[in-house]
Amino acid sequence: MILEEASRVTAAAARTAFFAVLALASIGAVGAQTYPAKPVRLIVPFAPGGGTDILARILCQRLTEAMGQPFIVENRGGAGGIIGAELAAKSPADGYTLLLGSPGSLAINPALLPRMNYDSLRDFAPITLATISAFTLVIHPSLPVKSVKDLVALARAKSGQLNYGSGGNGSVAHFSVEQFKALAGINIVHVPYKGSAPSLTDLVAGQLQMTIENMPVTLPHVRSGRLRMLAVGTKTRSAFVPDLPTISEAGVPGYESSTAFGVLAPAKTSPAIVALLNTELVKALRSPDTREKLTGLTMEPVGGTPEQYSTHIKEELAKYARIVKAAGIKAD
Repeated sequence: MILEEASRVTAAAARTAFFAVLALASIGAVGAQTYPAKPVRLIVPFAPGGGTDILARILCQRLTEAMGQPFIVENRGGAGGIIGAELAAKSPADGYTLLLGSPGSLAINPALLPRMNYDSLRDFAPITLATISAFTLVIHPSLPVKSVKDLVALARAKSGQLNYGSGGNGSVAHFSVEQFKALAGINIVHVPYKGSAPSLTDLVAGQLQMTIENMPVTLPHVRSGRLRMLAVGTKTRSAFVPDLPTISEAGVPGYESSTAFGVLAPAKTSPAIVALLNTELVKALRSPDTREKLTGLTMEPVGGTPEQYSTHIKEELAKYARIVKAAGIKAD
């Protein structure tokens, strides 16, 4: 009798659990069917006008057209992307606040700062990796080198005499050159600026000798002949400069530097909403007109699953942590 009663209790509990799962699935399906029912904001943790802002507006336009509600860019710049990312992380997990994630907000700041008010893995639900842009090794034309191997040889012969500029301590350019220095075993002096624009201005003027910077900002200077590009930082050659080698194949094995942007939601956002947004964003990124706009900015459209984007973020966190430790980089 006791066994029969226990069996009935177990069966009843199993039925309750089963119907609870069905109810949750039903709620998720209904939520996805009615979403979005009002405007959605995409937080961009940088000031208006840059490449990140342009990317966000392209994506929002496509989502607005596809989903029948306005997707609105909200610029919340400051603290290297921390302010905007923190705002997104603490927003309700209802699908109406999204974040355009970047290396700074998701990987560099966590590597540099021991205490932050959000966790890149715990507090966000990745939706899709949107674009990747190559970082490029560029030099002033007066520098007597024609290849990465030439540059490494010169830096070894003149240890501590060459310099490079970046957009500041903790910028992607700073990390990119420090990674290059560590792998090549060379010493080049860092000159930090308050932004990449003044750094590039001085490089073009010949006050600096090299940097590793984002292709969208270096390529116009290369095409005008004011800078010389030696290689790209991505794992494979870039379609925008197919004749140039990667830094890894040009003499610094294992090197990789790029900047990737993706869309995330606050953690615990309904998986059905995440899946719906992923579907629409991937469609947008694969459409010919969006691809044309993004490649015009020298951004390579990606798309992909939430799981693939999550893996990318984990890899970035590990990479930047290694660079911070190897180079002893400190936050300002």
